[in-house]
Amino acid sequence: MPTSSFTETMAAALGLDAQDVIPYGRDRAKVSHLVLKKKPQHGKLILVSALTPTPAGEGKTTVSIGLAQGLKAEGKSVCLALREPSMGPVFGRKGGASGGGRSSITPGVSINLNFNGDFAAITAANNLLAAVIDNALFHGTTRLDQNKVTWKRVMDMNDRCLRQIVVGVNHNGVTREDGFNITPASEIMACFCLAEDVEDLRHRIDNIVVGFTQNDEAVYAREFGVTDALLAILQEAIDPNLVQSLEGVPAFVHGGPFANIAHGCNSVIATKMALTCADYAVTEAGFAFDLGAEKFLDIKCRQSGLAPDAMVIVATIRALKMHGGLGKEQLDTPCPAAVRAGLPNLAAHLDSARLFNRPVTVAINLFEGLDAEEEIAVVREFCAAQGVGCAVANVFGGGGEGARELARTVLASMEGATVPPFRCLYELDLPVEERMRTIARRIYGAADVVLTPKASRRLALMEKNGLTGLPVCMAKTQNSLSDNAKLLGRPTGFTITVRDFEIANGAGFLVALCGDIMRMPALPKVPAACDIRVDAEGNISGMKG
Repeated sequence: MPTSSFTETMAAALGLDAQDVIPYGRDRAKVSHLVLKKKPQHGKLILVSALTPTPAGEGKTTVSIGLAQGLKAEGKSVCLALREPSMGPVFGRKGGASGGGRSSITPGVSINLNFNGDFAAITAANNLLAAVIDNALFHGTTRLDQNKVTWKRVMDMNDRCLRQIVVGVNHNGVTREDGFNITPASEIMACFCLAEDVEDLRHRIDNIVVGFTQNDEAVYAREFGVTDALLAILQEAIDPNLVQSLEGVPAFVHGGPFANIAHGCNSVIATKMALTCADYAVTEAGFAFDLGAEKFLDIKCRQSGLAPDAMVIVATIRALKMHGGLGKEQLDTPCPAAVRAGLPNLAAHLDSARLFNRPVTVAINLFEGLDAEEEIAVVREFCAAQGVGCAVANVFGGGGEGARELARTVLASMEGATVPPFRCLYELDLPVEERMRTIARRIYGAADVVLTPKASRRLALMEKNGLTGLPVCMAKTQNSLSDNAKLLGRPTGFTITVRDFEIANGAGFLVALCGDIMRMPALPKVPAACDIRVDAEGNISGMKG
């Protein structure tokens, strides 16, 4: 097979055989997941997280890319391991996820739009299983109760009207209530991202619970005989995608569950590939430390044997001012007092990070020309008092050069550090309620967790079927440490309400639905899709970064 200059360059940079790098055009490729069976992992893993998101922006992906470029500028061998963007946020409110300014991965537009077909494959695999389930109900060849089907269809688009639907009308099937989740919330996505290889993925798909019998016995995906068909759809998708940053740092971009409704991390295969191909691997977990990082540590690391060697928490002066009580329209005016008032939110995430006994650095993502020196000084003084490293990173405007202080600070945090064996936040022999209370109290700062009657009934159903010996994936708003999106800063005395559970038995975790969180997001009043333009030459513009 002929190789492009991109694949030749990347294969050489990563120490891979040319046949392991599969061209997918002039500027991207896939790397065979079988590389992991041939080459040992040797790199150190750096996990990037952030404080609680605000409309002011934090730029976690941009900082991750910038940090990797800063490490390269310091002469280090480095790879990125990032999630693939979903088209839901791209066309909705948030925009794309390929970085920004001089700290971007390329080709950004393609990465943001159904990159290499992975999400389409996951969607098709999910929906094939849904179609086969309904076909079995129609023909009466399954023990599944049509009123107790839990497997939903998915699509990679925000569409509130599909949250609750009726299928099988007009005598074309068994009429029943159904609904759609967004593709990043699919259990196929979670299985895909947590699988070590094809056989592990097969085992996970087999063990997916798709519903229950009339007597409340669990029904598994393996009973429908299509696991191999799903694997056939996912055959190419399981190989990580390879692109690069603007400064030539190799980037494995693979998988994309959201952290507010799923486990929020890129694939285990991609992370291990980065650790195999470089001395340092930079990865991120979705949203803030309370969501993505906690799940990275308690779900992904628990299952895969991975553990970070260092962690970075991204903060911006603007976000701290919003947590300190300012409105978005007030952020351009320097206000050290508002920065200081917002620091408790950063402190909460630092306290959470300390629970995992890894060195932590605070990265101030600089908004050049807007962040005042006296505001930055407030954060530096706070970090010094907390005993954690702090660095200003001009990653948007300066790229790798702008991230060298951050790179040196992160490297210094690992030098001579005695890192104890990695331990998760809780043990699986605790009751489910105690696992959730541990997360809620120690990570969110909640007073307690309460279950609605519906959640209690669902938990009892799972306990009856022996499905509860798994880590818990808390699905809650990303906009607050609580389950109330309006509570900014560091709220106290609140209660987390679990309104329902979903079982992700194949993926290996329970999903606790908290507050009003939805697994199918909605579009805003004016979707970002309205700003996208395509010219006569096919050039795409207007996409949010």
